[in-house]
Amino acid sequence: MFKLFHIVKHLRVIALLTLLCCCHLPAKAQYFDLERNKKHVTIPFRMIRDMIIIQLKINNKGPFNFIIDTGVGLMLITDPKLVDSINIANKRTLKISGLGEGDDYEAYVTSALDIKIPGLISYDVVAAILKTDHFGLSNFAGMPIHGLLGYEFFNNMAVKIDFSDSTISVSRPRDMHTFKKGNKIALTIEDGKPYVQGKVTFPDDAHINDKLVVDLGAGHSLSLENAIKKHGLPEKFVAANLGIGITGPINGFLGRVKEFEIGKYRIKNVIASFPEGDQYDALSIKRDGNLGIGILKRFTLLIDYPDSVIYLKPNMHMKDVFEHDMSGLEYYTTGKDYNRVIISRVEAGSPGDEVGLEKDDEILSINFKMVSKMTIEEIDNMFKSQNGRTLLLQIAHDNKRDDVILTLKRRI
Repeated sequence: MFKLFHIVKHLRVIALLTLLCCCHLPAKAQYFDLERNKKHVTIPFRMIRDMIIIQLKINNKGPFNFIIDTGVGLMLITDPKLVDSINIANKRTLKISGLGEGDDYEAYVTSALDIKIPGLISYDVVAAILKTDHFGLSNFAGMPIHGLLGYEFFNNMAVKIDFSDSTISVSRPRDMHTFKKGNKIALTIEDGKPYVQGKVTFPDDAHINDKLVVDLGAGHSLSLENAIKKHGLPEKFVAANLGIGITGPINGFLGRVKEFEIGKYRIKNVIASFPEGDQYDALSIKRDGNLGIGILKRFTLLIDYPDSVIYLKPNMHMKDVFEHDMSGLEYYTTGKDYNRVIISRVEAGSPGDEVGLEKDDEILSINFKMVSKMTIEEIDNMFKSQNGRTLLLQIAHDNKRDDVILTLKRRI
């Protein structure tokens, strides 16, 4: 289920990392502030596959594309090539451990960097640079992605994110303008990540109150890490590869919950992920799950770490139906211009599996339109467009071209 699974695969689990445990963080505070005589700064962003992407410079090099991610406790550079291009004065190596099955990874930790975002000044901001790109964010996004920016961007400022016009407005908390209509909800900031309380109601009307990470970098709507133990699965669910942790895969299930309540807002028929296993028991902060971009983008957000509060104001997408991919395909872009689309996984029993599509098949066209002329988001939208819709795919397989009729199917 690409839109849910593959976004999770590359983002949600990075957000789940206890990235470079807090004992490795520098003693000095790391933060951004406004330039002198400025009270507000507006930063444009691009929304690509539910990722909030801004441009910034590092040590006067760039611009580089970074994902804004409240689930990351330390600035993370995922493109190893940057280590040789941004003139780092000093760096040291350490191990990163996280969720999933596999070995730990190695990363550099830099000395303080000069991060340039128009209108903002960085103070003592350091980063971790992965020695190997384990996530392939550029291939996922169809454009170069260099890293993720999290806690340091939020910890000193009030940050308003408006999805209707793709802007981020930054001010000092005392100068921010709160919403005339909306809801003020308490946050707690723990280990550099924001948490809220939410209430989940299942199809049988049972409900649980959960402590959730507010995670702008998580591609799903809702992840309920303890729900299987507390309540069990919804009656209708599908087995799923929910993503990949920093050290390996995370398996579980997808299903719908009847309602998710946050503050005064009640959101119906939400698709949620249900991880299985006890890997979350090792996290330093006990929590029940993760509130992702699938729900957060339905609001204009004002996030105020210094005052431990978030303001929510519904936008035009508040009542959009939650939908999932109906092809069973996961895929990525490749090539010089990221204009080739390669299948990376086919969900067993899905429409893609039933017509014989396989890993490493290349999708050349959909309904006679070349994928090289489509954005990756246009492709995503076609694969979740309508239950029962038929699509004609041209596929390259073993140096041959085949036409395949794929019938989309809603499974949850």
